[in-house]
This record gives sequence, C-alpha cells and structure tokens, in this order.
Amino acid sequence: MEIGIYTFGDLPAGARGPQAAQRRLQEIVAAAQLADDAGLHVFGVGEHHRSDYAVSAHTVVLGAIAARTRSIRLTSAVTILSSADPVRVFEDFATLDLLSAGRAELMAGRGAFIESFPLFGFALQDYEALYNEKLALLLKLRSEARISWTGAFRPALEGVEVAPRPVSPQLPIWIGAGGTPMSAVRAGQAGLPLNLANIGGEPQRFQAFVDLYRQTGRAAGHADASLKVAISGHLHVQRDSQRARAEFFPHYTHYMRHNLPQRDVGWAISAADYAQLASPRGSLFVGSPQEIVDKILYEHELFGHQRFLAQIDIGGLPFSKVAEVIELLAVDVLPAVQRALGQGTCAAAAEHAPVASMHN
Repeated sequence: MEIGIYTFGDLPAGARGPQAAQRRLQEIVAAAQLADDAGLHVFGVGEHHRSDYAVSAHTVVLGAIAARTRSIRLTSAVTILSSADPVRVFEDFATLDLLSAGRAELMAGRGAFIESFPLFGFALQDYEALYNEKLALLLKLRSEARISWTGAFRPALEGVEVAPRPVSPQLPIWIGAGGTPMSAVRAGQAGLPLNLANIGGEPQRFQAFVDLYRQTGRAAGHADASLKVAISGHLHVQRDSQRARAEFFPHYTHYMRHNLPQRDVGWAISAADYAQLASPRGSLFVGSPQEIVDKILYEHELFGHQRFLAQIDIGGLPFSKVAEVIELLAVDVLPAVQRALGQGTCAAAAEHAPVASMHN
C-alpha cells in the first residue's frame, strides 16, 4: 500500500493576508520536502478560492514542490475540473510531469466549494453537465496530441495541437469522490482510479460504494489493475494516544466549524462526537502509530485499497507537529502496514529512518 499526505493550505484561526499566506505556502513546500526525504509515496495539494486558504493556484505550488523533491509523487487534491479549462489543466499537469521527471498525477473533482464557479464565469445550475463534459475532454486530451472537439461550455477545437506532452505515456488521472453512487459509476465506466474522501461517516457504509465502482468498471471491460482505490481522511498521530487526541481536538473542531464549504455553518463537533469519530470504527485517524495502523488495516479489509492519503495539517496545526506526524507515518506506520499486508518494508522509509532531525 502507498501512504501519502495532502493539504488544502487552510490558514490558522484568525490568520489572514499576504504574510499569513506566504508563511503557509512555505510550510507546505517544507512539508513536501520532509515527506519526500522520509519515504512517503504521495503529496497532494488542494485548490480553494477564498481568504481562509492560501492555495488557489495549486499547480504553481506543486511546481515549487517538484523543484525541491526527488521521488514523491505529486497530485492535486483536487483540481476543480468543473470550473477550469481542461486544455489549460492538461498543459499545466503535463508541464508538472516534465519538471518532476514523471511524478505528476491529477485528481479531478466536481468541487464541494463553489467559489470558483462565479469567479470563472460558470453557472451552478450547470454543475453536473460541466463536470461530465470537461472530464470527457480531459481524457481525450490525454490520449490525443492533436484533437478536434465540440462541446457546450467552451469554443470548439478543430485539429489543434496540445503541448507539451507528459513524460508518462498516459498522465495518471484519478476521480475524487465523496461517496455519491454516480461518482462510483462514472469512475468505473471510464476505468479511472478512484479516491474516496471520508471525513465523517463510518467507513463500513462506503463499502457498497467501492463495490459499485469495481463492479461497474469490470462490466465496462476494464481490468482490475486499472480500478485502483485510494482512501483519504483526516489524521493526527503521536506516540501517546491521549496526547494525540487532546492536542488535535481544538484544531480539528475549528476546521470542521469554519473551513468547510459554507463558512461558519460547518459541523459543530462535541467531545463525544470527536471520541466516536476517533474510535476504532470511526472515520477519524487520531491516536498512536499502532492505532493508525490498525485503522488502515481495518479499512483495507473493507475496501482493498492501494493508497491511503492523510490530511495532517488542518486547523492551524503548528508546523513542528506536522513534521512529527510525517516522521511517525514514515518510520512507524508505513512499514507496519506493509508488513501486515505482506508487502515488505518500504525501502525508502528504511533508508531514511530515523528522521528526527527533520524538524530541527
């Protein structure tokens, strides 16, 4: 199994303005370097267009990370395809792939945050149609260097060249989903890998969703090898379980209350709610390394997924803590998960362990 991390670049409580955003962006690049040095597999950057987030131009941030890393794969988390131009998206990620020597991936999503739609001149009533059309165009761009295209939401393309082309024969494109059946069907029919984000529901309730995805993909003639699944969620790990839960609680509750799509009308998380979410069968990955390992393996029994992505820096968690989490994921969690799954010890993590000096 691959283990990686991702960030939305949300700012700490009360932090706004250029200096706060600058510091946050510098921390994101530094976190990616730590993850790369530690031997984690993937680093993702999300896209948001409002003042409580530092990242709107996620491809720019990924480009900066590409220049400072060596082997970690770089992905969006997600690209809001519905409000973007697929031609520009493809060219951006093909360029990122060239800069990173073939490490770029793209995770396409419809967008739970809707600020980008009026910002770029799109109507919310076209939400579904925009995504379907733009995904089809993106896949055509991936397979054809010179294309013709006619659609409803952009000018026609008539035998135009799209360049540059990526290092990878086919740029990896994942579908980012939150659990709606249509997302599973869409990804399965296209034979695209699927990232399921679970930030609140009991994992078991999504088993049918993943089953539907694989059944749809097989019925469409796609091989199991192309029907990869990633699970992503919120995580905080420390040596001591109680310490992990206590120090993460204020950051997590602030994030869930203020940084969700509708500001200041998010989820109010009580201490009891938090304890339930962090329980062995809850969706929140908070606790000791062994507790994190156990929960990853529990979800692997449900989903048989190939990748786990953790959002570890939410709600203004201090960068020193982010660095500790990266270290524990790489040195304690990843090797234990791979041993339990019969995949051997991650060579990269073993090569770089211990990595305590990374947060000096």
